[in-house]
Amino acid sequence: MGAGQGTALLVGAVLGPGMLVLPHLAAAAAGPASVLAWAGMLALSVPVALTFAALGARYPGGGGVAAVVGLAFGRHASAVAGWWFYGAVPIGTVAGALVGGQYVEATLGVPGTLAACLILAAAFAANAAGLRTSGRLQIALVMLLVTLLATAVITAAPHADAANFTPFAPYGAAGVAGAAGVLMFAFVGWEAASHLSAEFADRKGLLRATVVALVVIGLLYAGVSVTSVAVLGADMTGVPLTAMLETGLGPAARPVTGVVAVLLTFGAVNTYLAGAARLGAALAADKALPGWFARGGRPGETPYRSLGLLLVLSVPVLVWAVDLDVLMRATSACLAAVTSAGVAAAVRMLPAGRQRGTAVVGTGMSLLGLAFCGAYLVVPAVLGLVALCALNVNARRSYKIGL
Repeated sequence: MGAGQGTALLVGAVLGPGMLVLPHLAAAAAGPASVLAWAGMLALSVPVALTFAALGARYPGGGGVAAVVGLAFGRHASAVAGWWFYGAVPIGTVAGALVGGQYVEATLGVPGTLAACLILAAAFAANAAGLRTSGRLQIALVMLLVTLLATAVITAAPHADAANFTPFAPYGAAGVAGAAGVLMFAFVGWEAASHLSAEFADRKGLLRATVVALVVIGLLYAGVSVTSVAVLGADMTGVPLTAMLETGLGPAARPVTGVVAVLLTFGAVNTYLAGAARLGAALAADKALPGWFARGGRPGETPYRSLGLLLVLSVPVLVWAVDLDVLMRATSACLAAVTSAGVAAAVRMLPAGRQRGTAVVGTGMSLLGLAFCGAYLVVPAVLGLVALCALNVNARRSYKIGL
């Protein structure tokens, strides 16, 4: 794999359909000062991304964050990190489907909840049938989202009004911290470098791809965060990309964004379910889930039982989902915990010098970002306890069988 394809995959790992709604959620939390939260999260991304690139180059094919955490801190830490991601998927996929549904309702008139249910049902059905989003299709969806964001920024920017930045920080520093907490949703995914590394013909290609991805993500996020506030104001609609495109291109853009939102959210939900189903089977094989769920985890098989568990967990989340902001923040807390564990593991595994120093900075900034999640940290805390309890229960069963 060359640097170009690697860049597309890394951008795709970080850039997701959450960008369709995050400008609105961040502005609602901090007002125009949400741009400071975007800037802070971009600064956090630099040492984190470079750390995972260094980790991937040194340990190619590391098997993802849970495996890296296991090498650094042991089996129990690996199980906790695995559960943080696995437990975040039912929440995050429902949030993603609701984002798509929100755009469909605003642009096509179909009830948002119905659209979200259809997106989720299609993704679960595709995974049950063994259908996966191909690498080329994933790249195409990433390019579609990049094009959508860039077009929205470029066409809407001429309509910016400086008055939309006053008052700048109506909710003070607490508002900026709150915006940073929900924006963590848009800044996780750099750990993909740790398990894409084996695909690069040249280890330096991974670093180049990471640097280019950082530049692309930085430009897009900076453009969207500033332009959305400058054009729409802090009290922007819940579908800011549609509003920006309508401002720049006219009403014809409205139905187009609805269709694009469905494609983007389905692709993301389908991919995350596929990865999480296999992760669940792996957790069961490592005794962090009941062994019954390990079936179907081998290459070429479909882990129906793990996929079924994800479905069971997703249903109450969808039924009880009353606030998209809550779902996004809960998911952000889990994924931020995964990222923090990964860079902390890198501190132990990378050699002394510049790489370890970058990992130390990345760990400190990740923990700060994790702190911005506030009360939502209870979600990864509960998932961590579940992981440890599952390990202890399985250990006791194994001991009794041994007797």
